[in-house]
Parts: sequence; C-alpha cells; structure tokens
Amino acid sequence: MRFQLLGPLSITDGRDVVVLPPAKPTSLLAALLVRPGEVVPTSRLRQAVWGEEQPATAKAALQSCVLRLRRLFAKYDIEAQAVVAVAGGYLLPADGDTLDLLHFRRLTSEADGAGESELPLLRTALGLWRGPLLTNVPSELLHRDEVPRLVEERLRVLERVCEIQLDQGRCREVLVDLWEATRAHPQHEGLAAQLMRALYRVGRQNEALAEYRRIRTHLRDELGVDPGTELQRLELAILRGDEPMGPALEPTTAVLTSHTAPAESDATAGAAGRQHGRTAPAEHHEPGRPSPAEPRPLGGAHRSAQAPGPRLPHVPGFTGRSRETADLVRHLSGGGRPDGRTDVAPVSAVISGGPGIGKTALALHAAHLVADRYPAGGVLLPLSRPDGTPRPVDEAAAELRSVLPSGASPGSCLVIIDDVVHPDQVRGLLDVTAAGAVVVTSRMGLAALVATHGPAVLQLGALPPKESSALLTTVLGHERVASETTAARTLTDMCGHVPLALRIVGARLLTRPKMPLADYAAWLRRDLPARLALPDDPRMSVPLALDQALRRLPAPLADAHLRLARVNGRLTAPAVATALSVPETDAEELLERLLDNGLLEEDEPGTLRMNALFRAHALHRAARPGGTPQAVVATARRALPSGAT
Repeated sequence: MRFQLLGPLSITDGRDVVVLPPAKPTSLLAALLVRPGEVVPTSRLRQAVWGEEQPATAKAALQSCVLRLRRLFAKYDIEAQAVVAVAGGYLLPADGDTLDLLHFRRLTSEADGAGESELPLLRTALGLWRGPLLTNVPSELLHRDEVPRLVEERLRVLERVCEIQLDQGRCREVLVDLWEATRAHPQHEGLAAQLMRALYRVGRQNEALAEYRRIRTHLRDELGVDPGTELQRLELAILRGDEPMGPALEPTTAVLTSHTAPAESDATAGAAGRQHGRTAPAEHHEPGRPSPAEPRPLGGAHRSAQAPGPRLPHVPGFTGRSRETADLVRHLSGGGRPDGRTDVAPVSAVISGGPGIGKTALALHAAHLVADRYPAGGVLLPLSRPDGTPRPVDEAAAELRSVLPSGASPGSCLVIIDDVVHPDQVRGLLDVTAAGAVVVTSRMGLAALVATHGPAVLQLGALPPKESSALLTTVLGHERVASETTAARTLTDMCGHVPLALRIVGARLLTRPKMPLADYAAWLRRDLPARLALPDDPRMSVPLALDQALRRLPAPLADAHLRLARVNGRLTAPAVATALSVPETDAEELLERLLDNGLLEEDEPGTLRMNALFRAHALHRAARPGGTPQAVVATARRALPSGAT
C-alpha cells in the first residue's frame, strides 16, 4: 500500500485508490506525511487537527485521533507503516515505495547528473502529482504552511523540465506546459521568463512582450513592485531582437530544504537482496523514532554508487516499545564509532530478553527506521540453528561476508546478529569493515560484551498491559476487541503479555473470524501453553521457544526453573533457598543466572518474579513423567555456565 500526498490525500494498492474523507484523522495523517520520518511535535499536530480552537482535553483528544488513524491503517491492511509515539510527538516512517512525495524526491535526485535520462526521470516525477494538494484535508495550518512549500518543489522541477526543452530547441512543445503553469501561478517570474523566451524563439515576439506586460501589471497590482532584473533584461533583449538566453538554473535537488527526507540510496531503492537467515517472526511491534536521521542532500555527489545490498524483512503491525525504539534509533543514528576506527565494527546495542519477548522484531523495526544511514543495506545473521544449538563462529563469519554487497564502503551496512549464545560468537564477526553498526540480540545479558564494547543495553520484558491490548487490537481490529473487552483482557493475561504468544493468539483468531474471544480463551485455558503454537510454522510456538531456552541451560539450572514455578509470587533468595533446599548463596546464584537468561524479571533489587506464561509452561513441563528430579543439589553453582555473561 502507498500513501498519495501529491493531490487529494489517498491510499492505493496500485490498482484501486481510496480518497480519505475530510476528517480529523485525515488531517493528522497529512501532518505526519508532510514531514515523513520526522518527529512532529504534539503541539503542531494539535494545531493541524483543531487549529486555534483546541479541545480542553487536547492531549487525550490527540491520542484518540491517533488510535482512529491506526484503525484506519488496519482497515486497509497497511502493515509496513506505523504511527510511532516518541518523546514529544509522533512520527510516521516512510520511503519512496510507501509515499509518493518521497518517490518524487527520489526521482529528482536520480535525475541530477543523469544526462539523457534526466528529462524522462523528471517527467516521471511530475507525473506523480494528481492535482491540487490536500483538497480533502480540513487543516488551515497545513494549507497555510506546508502546501506552498510542496508546491514550490514541483515548480522548481517543472522549471528544470522546461529549461531542458528550451535548450534542446523544443520551444513549441514546451509552450503547453508554460501556458498552464503561468496561469496557475501568475506571479512566478521564472516561469514567465521561460514562456517569453519560448514565444520569442518561435517567432511570436508580440506575445512574448504581452506576457511581460501581464506579469508586470499583476505584480504592481498585487504586490506594488516591478518585475525583477532578469525579466527586465529579457524584455529589453526581445525589444532589441537579441536571442534571449536563459539563466543557469540550480540543480533540481535545490528544492530540498532541511525539512526533506533523506535520500534513498541505490541500494535501498533497488530490488530486495537476499533476506539473510530466517524471516523474523512478528513477535512484537511498535511505533516510533525519536530523533530522525539528519537529512542528507540529494545530489549526485551524495548518492551511493554501491551495488544494491541485502534487505531486511519487515515486521508487520509493530506495536508498543516506544521508549526502547527511540533509544535504539538514537544509537543507530549516531554515525559509527566515537573513536573513528573503521577496522572493527561498533556494537551499537545489545537487546536481551526472554524467549518470544520481541528482541528480533525491535531490532528489525529500528533498522528500517534508520535505513537511510546504511546505504549498503542490512543483514540479519542468526547465530543459532533452528533447533536452538549455536552456530560455529567461522561458519557464521563466512556467511556474513558472502551476503554483504561487494565493494561496500566501510560503515555502510547494518548487521543484526540474532540469538547470540556467548560473547565470543560476536567478537569473531566484528572485523567486517562494511558494518557501520552491529545490533546483537540474545536471551542472555552478555555482560562481558557490554564491558568490552560499551554498547547500549536494552533489556526487554513482557509488554505493559496497555501495549499488550494494543497489539491484540492491531492484529484483530478494534471492533472485534471492543465487543469483548473482558475476554480480550483475559487473553492478554493468559499470554503473559508476551508478544510471540499474542501474535499466535491473533493469528488463530483471524482464521476463525466468527469465534467469540471468550470461547477461544476457554479452549486455550484447557491446555495452556501447549495450544500457543501454529501448526504450519514451527517458529511460532511458545512451548518450542521455551523448551529450547531450557535445553541451553545446565541441568541443575533448568531444574531450578521448573521447581520455582511452584512458588507463586515474588522470588527472593531466602524464599528460593527454602523452596529448593539449597544454601542462600546458591539460591542467589540461581536467581541471577535465571534472570540473565531472560527466564525471570526483576520487580525491584533483590526481588524477582516469573512471567505467568513461563510459569504455566514450567508447571506443564514439570508435570511430565520424570520432568523434575527429587532435589536440586548444592553443586548447582559449579554446574552453572562459566562464560563471562
């Protein structure tokens, strides 16, 4: 799906076009799209939607309007974009494939210095405009401040098109465009000068002089000024019979100001490369990017000459995690190592958390928000096999080098190293100089990697209840969830607010559109969590994900996890020591290791808890014959992983 801003605001799938009604969500969408990829302050959004007469509860009203807009996205299956809530405002990520304004800017950028291809590229860019802008957007502020700026971009490109045709001697052909443009913009001196030159060159001197008199009268009547020096000299040249010569125009890309979106490189605009590794399961998802990347000029000297690089998979319907998304985007937009080294790739962030908590989804979502910073593309490199066993470093390094684009400049590619088991797996991959940033995801904290490389640390837990409900609403639609709010809340609680579980529930219910949520919750409760799995995709399985997590642990630690599921409530070292019949020092070590492996969450220092879904799985697992041994021996401490994590 693509947003169409260059005309009435609409949505199209390439065949059908839906023109949005003149309503407040339409004004909000327009206010976000005219600044694609930028954080638009809430104060400006409120002005764009309500003008000077804002409601008393403006903050709540704006949040309600955002929710209505997200429902609109869900209605039209717009999954690749999301309204992102960040500190101080909202943003809507977009690129040339999803917004015609950025497609227009991309074409004008490609036209700069393109030789014989310049004119057809600019013609194609102008063809994206479909009439007067935002006629269905009832926002006085946008029509006052933004529409003139966008119209100016089109006029500068039109001027360049006409100038090329005049230079090629195609004066009769260009007259059609110039007559129309000068009547639509009667005080635009540049277009008037081009029309005068074209008329003169086809032998219509009197009409060329009449055009000068027309714009002179208009400027005097409307503004009280005379035409500029260029037009005055042109009139004099026509009166003398001299061949009028046009001024050198600025490059087409001069229309782009500091407000324009960054250029899409050839790599990101080209065909998708190999999606390396597995396609990320849509574990969880959210809006937002805090500080958008600094806009980059769209000129020939700035466009990447690299071959198209690999493309990262999208995560549909990402919801929640606004603070974490903002933090990650900020670090990925930092531009590489502060010490200036290029021989070793910087580890920008380590994202840790339990199974199914949304680590990979967050990394992919943030990577797409900063794609303009990495023109050679991005790579998702899994460091674990489908059965959960770690891959050898040499094998992973060879695969990474094979998928990076040949000739990529240093720092031009973003690498996501997914599902890391030990810090040494990461260290063996950091000599890839094309990687401008590395994001690591792991169920473990990887403290040794944090100590030696100093990345940002993002520890993910279960979603807050509101975000959990929002994710389920994103998948199922507002009407279905709103009709059974109690059952929907029951489902999110049963899922432990874990994104993977919520996605599975949503997928199941989408295939059963007539099933009441309460009936599904009752069916799920009868065999929880075994029924949190999709039979046609083994990756989408809560039991499998948790079983794999336990298989990675030494037996005493896994057994401790299963036994602790019987403790309903907060976990402290004294309580765990009593429950497991181990010394308190060993209990502290067990809790620390389970926390580091993402199987416990920290409520406050010294007090941990087990996620309700993880607890249900552990109880189910312990109930199997031979599932739990008679005791956890005191030697568990020596059997724990010794890696510096």
